Amino acid sequence: MGHTPYGYRIERGKAILDETGAGQVKELYEGYLKGLSLKGAAKQAGINCCHSSVGRMLQNKHYLGDEFYPRIIDEDTFEKAKAEKQRRAEKLGRIREPKDEPRVDYAVKFKAKPLEQKHDDLYKQAEYAYSLIESEV
Repeated sequence: MGHTPYGYRIERGKAILDETGAGQVKELYEGYLKGLSLKGAAKQAGINCCHSSVGRMLQNKHYLGDEFYPRIIDEDTFEKAKAEKQRRAEKLGRIREPKDEPRVDYAVKFKAKPLEQKHDDLYKQAEYAYSLIESEV
């Protein structure tokens, strides 16, 4: 497992609530939903971290509770924060939509002998396949 999310601590191999940290996480969500910025909500909650860390905290599903972590926030609050973060990003033009770029097909023509499966090792099979190329057309 990676690092322990803010608001929890590990004791005897189990995640338990750090009462102070868990309260700060709840306060973070409340502040953000009341309109504070990521950094402002963290500051009000007494959490000292950068805005990107706060953004990740708002998306951390462990706070909903799972087989290892106890619940800190309810699902409704989590979904509201997620929707609010999306709304703010759209308002600021920070949603990157994939562009429909034209697909480029490069014309490659060559003449090769029929391919057979000769090797279990993929690299040796690839080497074999390249050896079958007779000439470019």
